[in-house]
Amino acid sequence: MRVHADRTRCAGSGMCALTAPEVFDQDDTDGRVRVRDAAPPPALHGAVRRAVDMCPAHALTTTPG
Repeated sequence: MRVHADRTRCAGSGMCALTAPEVFDQDDTDGRVRVRDAAPPPALHGAVRRAVDMCPAHALTTTPG
């Protein structure tokens, strides 16, 4: 799995960072998403999928990889 974030769409809600903090963080300057681990281990894939589904701005996507 590869994780992608569109910072231009991000609303800064922080749901991703709360749901999968090993993979997502919020930028200290603007509150928008930062991807900490673009290729998370399989043990985190469920949390990543939940974070993608919960994102109110639809700023997160995954691809196989």
